[in-house]
Amino acid sequence: MQYRQLGTSSLQVSEISLGSWRTFGTAVDAGTAAQCVRTAFDCGINFFDTANMYGKGAAEHLLGSLLGAYRRDDYVLATKLYYPMSDTDRGLSRAQVFKQIDASLRRLGVDHVDLYQCHRYDVETPLEETMEALTDIVRSGKARYVGFSEWPASEIKRARAIDGAVAFVSSQPRYSMLYRKNERRIFPLCRELGIGQIVWSPLAQGILTGKYKPHEAPPPGSRGERKGLGRFFKPDVLKAVGKLQEIAADLSLTLPQLALAWVLRGDLVSSAIIGASRPDQIVMNCGASGVELEAKVLQRIDAALDRVMRR
Repeated sequence: MQYRQLGTSSLQVSEISLGSWRTFGTAVDAGTAAQCVRTAFDCGINFFDTANMYGKGAAEHLLGSLLGAYRRDDYVLATKLYYPMSDTDRGLSRAQVFKQIDASLRRLGVDHVDLYQCHRYDVETPLEETMEALTDIVRSGKARYVGFSEWPASEIKRARAIDGAVAFVSSQPRYSMLYRKNERRIFPLCRELGIGQIVWSPLAQGILTGKYKPHEAPPPGSRGERKGLGRFFKPDVLKAVGKLQEIAADLSLTLPQLALAWVLRGDLVSSAIIGASRPDQIVMNCGASGVELEAKVLQRIDAALDRVMRR
């Protein structure tokens, strides 16, 4: 496993990180989750990402109980707030920032998180109020750094311009070979501001695993069967993804490893978040760390996906 600095922070995070969306506390039982966390550490993963709304706190509670077996200095822990936790608890108001960080810390069983992220932008709360609250959270020691997920470029700029406010060190955007929209505005702006990228859905919700085939139903028990795969579950997309199998095979990689190595090319992305329902998935995906893709390989990927990628 290789490690990268997260933006302008002092955090060194593993290139592959383990997330808990739609897995821990919901689809994955406690025993399997424990095996996944143990395997993650064995593979060199030191970065674990969750959110208060995943399973309405269940993911934080389970992840926290499992990480309790490890030294706190041995891992980087991130969580988020914004989405509803009750009929009255949602958003990024000062009251919610204070309430939700305390609730997350209780569920996680720690006295601080390394990264506290705004899950989305809150149009109903003045940005100045949110940034003041986040600044106080960092000053109190409850979070070392702060970040955001899927914020508009205009609000990222405004947040940085607020005098005395804590600076964001991370962005958590959707990003994959199939979904590249954030390359246009968000990535250049974040590079300018020293904000690192922690990308989610690098396998395009499983489409880039290669297990879904054109004109075929999702395999039994797969995420596609349980949850659906939306815009990417289309014959033309699946046919294009099929072309990537040959590229991966030529490099002695699995398709997921190729997709993760593509996300990690260069120095733009600090870490790619994977989900896992089995330990062997973690072992396989960690094989992408340190893989370098030559220019001609990147050209072959672009040619295969030219008509189906979202830019």
